[in-house]
Amino acid sequence: MNKTQAKKLISELKAEINRHNRLYYVENKPVISDADYDKLYRKLQELENAYPELVTADSPTQKVGADLQKGFVNVKHFSPMLSMDNTYSHEELKDFDKRVRKNTGLERVAYTVELKIDGVSVNLLYRDGIFAHGATRGDGESGDDISLNLKQIKSVPMTMNKAGKVVPSLIEVRGEAYMPRNEFEKINIDKEKSGEPLFANPRNAAAGSLKLLDASQTGKRGLDVFMWGIGRCEGMQFETHDRALEFLKGSGFKINPFYKVCGSIDEVLAICDEWQEKRKTLPFDTDGMVIKVNDIRLQQKLGVTTKSPRWMIAYKFPAEQAVTKLLDVKMQVGRTGTITPVAIMEPVKLAGSTVSRASLHNFDEIERLGIKLSDHVVIEKSGEIIPKVIRVLKEKRTGKEKEIKPPTHCPSCNSALERDEEEVALRCNSLSCPDQMKEHIIHFASRDAMDIEGMGDAVCDALVKSGLVKDVSSIYTLRKEDLLKLERFADKSAENLVAAVEKSKKNELYRLLYGLGIRHVGVHVSWVLAENYHSIRAIASQTKDQLLALNEIGPVIAESVCNFFKSGKNLEVIRRLEDCGVKTEDTRKAENADSLLAGKTIVVTGSLEEFSRSGIEELIRKMGGKPASSVSKNTDLLVCGKEPGSKLDKAKLYGVKIVEEKEFKKMINEVKK
Repeated sequence: MNKTQAKKLISELKAEINRHNRLYYVENKPVISDADYDKLYRKLQELENAYPELVTADSPTQKVGADLQKGFVNVKHFSPMLSMDNTYSHEELKDFDKRVRKNTGLERVAYTVELKIDGVSVNLLYRDGIFAHGATRGDGESGDDISLNLKQIKSVPMTMNKAGKVVPSLIEVRGEAYMPRNEFEKINIDKEKSGEPLFANPRNAAAGSLKLLDASQTGKRGLDVFMWGIGRCEGMQFETHDRALEFLKGSGFKINPFYKVCGSIDEVLAICDEWQEKRKTLPFDTDGMVIKVNDIRLQQKLGVTTKSPRWMIAYKFPAEQAVTKLLDVKMQVGRTGTITPVAIMEPVKLAGSTVSRASLHNFDEIERLGIKLSDHVVIEKSGEIIPKVIRVLKEKRTGKEKEIKPPTHCPSCNSALERDEEEVALRCNSLSCPDQMKEHIIHFASRDAMDIEGMGDAVCDALVKSGLVKDVSSIYTLRKEDLLKLERFADKSAENLVAAVEKSKKNELYRLLYGLGIRHVGVHVSWVLAENYHSIRAIASQTKDQLLALNEIGPVIAESVCNFFKSGKNLEVIRRLEDCGVKTEDTRKAENADSLLAGKTIVVTGSLEEFSRSGIEELIRKMGGKPASSVSKNTDLLVCGKEPGSKLDKAKLYGVKIVEEKEFKKMINEVKK
């Protein structure tokens, strides 16, 4: 196949895949199996890998990526994204209708009524039908460019479907990005298991997901989007709002199907009342209805104020609330040490279930609410899922209420707590905190850390529950006779674990550093610290400014490292590790520092026969090289295994030296001679 043939086939495959994306994600009418879809997608990938110069921004393959953004660039909207005025009663909606009829001189006005999705407003810009960029609403005039993250949402088309119509030369498509309830519940369950602060509601989860710096992580959050309007549009006009919605639908965008054109305000009120209860059956959150004058010429006549259109208004549903009494506040310790205050309340019925607990999130929230012990509080279910304290009924106070003071020490281990400014949270950084212990042990023994064979999740759980392991240092006091007392151990398995523990004492320093679980410190940062300071004691003595002097250490990491080594309990655990013979210094110099690998940036791609990915990266470090995860102009060498991905194409484009696994192994062996 020549380049011309490849270009034609790529164009056909893109159109076919985009059609199936629209049928599946937008219209919910798939016509092929997942396996057949995957075949089309893989064929497109193969062609684009073979001809990288033919890859275009609108390709379905470009929706998924792991590019880390350094921040968000501010982009200006072509037409302002104004906010809406809110109403909370039938009377206020009738007043809105009176103003509209008075200013248009009409006796009756037709309105479109749409569900108000509880999400995050976004603005998508298309030029000649191709996605150019996407942004948040921001201040209405401009917003943050979140194009990479929006590309991860399956219902956001990269190319508009022409469907026999003229495609505008430029169009701003406005919509609401949201998180379905089932995805929200999954994420919070995972967060709870890992001890992280929970998202308060699906809207917060959607907002946080759209602003992640790693777009590939956004792609894992299950976000969706409904398009509800058009901003600037060049080359096309619409007479009514409902026709604009139908145009968007025909162009491949997902619109909420539950909209209706009403001939009078009475019809509007009936629709609002109908959805107040019916909305609970939807798989996503709504917090009201949006009412718009349907005739676009009338919209233009009515105009806008400095903040909002005069032709549009939101009707907010009243949230179901209940009054109860705050009995106590318990401090919950998560896996990563986050302290979450939990309200313990008199049980009360709310939205079909009995509620007796609610997260207070953090102590800034407690201060904002002005809540005290024994206060009567109003609670509601945020998004019908999470109980939330809305306000305090201060008029019910008797004078016996007590202040809720932030703890200074961990309720589990009594270690001094640190203030985490990044998350407005209190955190326990102790290595010996019982509530964090099991997860600490699992992490410490994991492959990328101390790599203790035989210490999987179940074994770690048994060791902690039995009391044999109270912190990571006590792993090194385990004896065969201790292990034989546990159900899962026989002579051989006990001997093997003791031997694996003994072997791990000689691990390189960066593995121990990573195993200690210092917040924000991954494998690579652990290696950077070990390479620069050569011992745990030296690292512990560094100031924040000294750590910041290293190129790859930022303020968040530096602060976290300093906080970790301020803890006397952590230093005591490290002392016990040293007493047990665990190597906490690294006097090793890079082997053959004058070799071809010394100081070279090396990337590995494809599946390897003789090395694991972590194993070859460790070998590269030993030989003085610097392993990296992505190819750039600064890459010196690409080690290529079987079935390499796009890294191989990038390496060819940049002129990077490429060697196969066998050739790389030969280079290493020659260096070692």
